[in-house]
Amino acid sequence: MEAHSEKTQTCGTICLKYLLFIFNILFWLAGGTVLAVGVWTLVEKSDYISLLNSSFYSASAYILIAAGLIVIVTGIIGCCATLKEMKSLLIVYLILLLCIFLLEIIAGVLAYINYQQCYPFCYQLDEELRQNLTLTMQQKYQQPGEESVTQAVDKLHQEFQCCGSNSSSDWRDSVWIQAAENERLVPDSCCKTPSDLCGRRDHPSNIYKVEGGCIMKLEHFILSQLYILGAVGIGIAFLQLVGMMFTCCLYRNLKEEPY
Repeated sequence: MEAHSEKTQTCGTICLKYLLFIFNILFWLAGGTVLAVGVWTLVEKSDYISLLNSSFYSASAYILIAAGLIVIVTGIIGCCATLKEMKSLLIVYLILLLCIFLLEIIAGVLAYINYQQCYPFCYQLDEELRQNLTLTMQQKYQQPGEESVTQAVDKLHQEFQCCGSNSSSDWRDSVWIQAAENERLVPDSCCKTPSDLCGRRDHPSNIYKVEGGCIMKLEHFILSQLYILGAVGIGIAFLQLVGMMFTCCLYRNLKEEPY
């Protein structure tokens, strides 16, 4: 009877080990996804996000990278604790899972509270970002030493199919457009089919005139990314609850370490 009980306990422990190992693989993949999104944001999107003259978005990317690395390291610790059946390492792993989970909850609550209380500050912040983008386009585009800004604006126009910060009329006050030697009404990157001097004609059939300003599309893009990250965060939080449950069960089933 005792041998049957020990065999059942051993089978249960083995099942818990496999379940926890599978969880750690999923947790590790989730951390890799968050890390990849952060790196992708810095590499691919930093050009035109830098046009907003705000460190918030670049800081968010660095936070994602740090969070992804923490999750990956935690997953590795969980795999080692599971495979080696070390109760002390399981406790460390459980504490890390709990800390990450609590930080996610606190961050979510604070974000919700700040979102509810920030009006009209949030609106004023959006207006400030809009004005900064407009001034950057008007004063720095195609100016000496501002090649990175020029490249970012051209990329923004083509990728989001827009022209100007709020509309194509923003370019009327551009230093570059107002130059005597310039024949264009808008940059060539505003054209639906870019070519040299195509910006001399600002008809809607030629440029992105009725599609909306770039700042609006950029804000929609950032919000959509935040929604995706929120969904990923909820998924990771759910995984953590399952992982903590498996960890507690495995801890109880393991024999005391021979220390």
